[in-house]
Amino acid sequence: MTQEWLPPAEYYATLPKQLGSGGVLFRDAQGRVLLVEPNYGSETWEIPGGGLEEGESPRSAARREIKEELGFDMLPGRLLVVDWVPPQPDGRNALENHVFDGGVLDEDQIASLRLDDRELKRSKFATRDEAAMMLSDHLARRVAACLDVVDSGRFVYLENGFDPIALETS
Repeated sequence: MTQEWLPPAEYYATLPKQLGSGGVLFRDAQGRVLLVEPNYGSETWEIPGGGLEEGESPRSAARREIKEELGFDMLPGRLLVVDWVPPQPDGRNALENHVFDGGVLDEDQIASLRLDDRELKRSKFATRDEAAMMLSDHLARRVAACLDVVDSGRFVYLENGFDPIALETS
């Protein structure tokens, strides 16, 4: 078999494309998680954040989305979770989700939230159990993992909301 070499630009064009996102986990003083309900798609809730634009880093995307969706500009904190979601039967590509720590919002910050009504219907602070019922299954697992590591200083890698290492050892 003869190997045909391509110039770098042509080779890179043959590589698979993967989508990415940047999200932020905000909490209130009671430890509840900020969830937002988008105007588009199904009737499920999400955490603030969204897809990466061309050439944008996940942290920059998270910052941009916070500003667009919630009306305030802040640098997200440390990375809590990377969650790879496989390609979906409906044609969606694989997606790599990055969730950063937004910290605990004080009363003034919560009062200053200004939802972009073009993107979001409403927001709510939810307990871990409430979030599990309001979010899609894989996002509920991702948020639970974030809550598990937020105060530990650790980071976790997930696949579709599951820790693959924990699954392999159980």
